Amino acid sequence: MRDPVPHPALRRLDPLTGVWDMFARGTDVGPVRTEFAWREGGAFLVQRADLRPDTVLPEDWQGHVPLPASCVTGYDDTADEFTVLYADGRGVARVYRAEPVGGVWRQWRAAPGFHQRFTADVDPAGGTLAGAWEFSEDGTAWRRDVDVTYRRVR
Repeated sequence: MRDPVPHPALRRLDPLTGVWDMFARGTDVGPVRTEFAWREGGAFLVQRADLRPDTVLPEDWQGHVPLPASCVTGYDDTADEFTVLYADGRGVARVYRAEPVGGVWRQWRAAPGFHQRFTADVDPAGGTLAGAWEFSEDGTAWRRDVDVTYRRVR
């Protein structure tokens, strides 16, 4: 069986590919090993994240860690938009919209009672992604949830 032919717009996600260590709240939580890899011949970008054995978790994170987590990012050529399917070890499953533009990776969802958005700067040299997750109950008043930094391993 042959792989599908990937849409050229997917190449905008190339800066994310690789293996990263993610740290949350500065360096209070981490490292979380994260890999972004092309699947199905480059038609989808798959992200997998899980705790490394040396990961440090603060007391307030115990029992609330959304790991392991997986995301599948694809592209809709009729709408010129990226979609991310998310699932984690808590049984949470969500759909996000995403946008890689001008060195910034954005991801968001609008859901009654729990809107979320993520914005990260992609280092032009490719060594880091630095950003934050925010949430809102009404989609208007936003609160910072967690700062994250990804450091490229390879």
